[in-house]
Amino acid sequence: MAASARIPGIDTQFLPLNLGGNTFGWTSDEQTSFEVLDGFVAAGGSFIDTADMYSVWADGHTGGESETVLGRWLAARGNREDMLIATKTGRHPEFTGLADETVKASLKASLQRLQTDRIDLYYAHYDDESIAIADQVRTFHDLVQSGKVTAYGLSNYSPQRMREFFETARREGLTAPVAIQPQY
Repeated sequence: MAASARIPGIDTQFLPLNLGGNTFGWTSDEQTSFEVLDGFVAAGGSFIDTADMYSVWADGHTGGESETVLGRWLAARGNREDMLIATKTGRHPEFTGLADETVKASLKASLQRLQTDRIDLYYAHYDDESIAIADQVRTFHDLVQSGKVTAYGLSNYSPQRMREFFETARREGLTAPVAIQPQY
């Protein structure tokens, strides 16, 4: 492997590049998605990013289409153990927000669509300011402790809320995020 990267808490080495899966099941049908995924793996890739809400914005879609296609590909190729899978929670129409029970239900649905027993990197897709940061930290800590999530990250949080998240995790001795995914 050429240059490789690591994410704290995840043992898998990977190219410092991930494949975004938001087009799977939307502008890339299943066959095309499989071809893209096969090409990515053939080129040495192993890190794929998706979200529970992809592609809810398209006519006739309900969300989860990308995860479903990715899950079918993982099952068809039998390569789950070779892949690093990231997905996000918080914006699926059936599981909106970051309340503890909502995140846990969203995770269960994502695991089913992805046909796997764990998510390697699970993002809070957007901050939910109606949920205290301390409660969010406990929820994601619990998911890591359960073994259903290896590590987690934050996406689309303000710098102030991210700082509070890290400080709370550190102060409480709970699992902290290992990745951030800012808009820019």
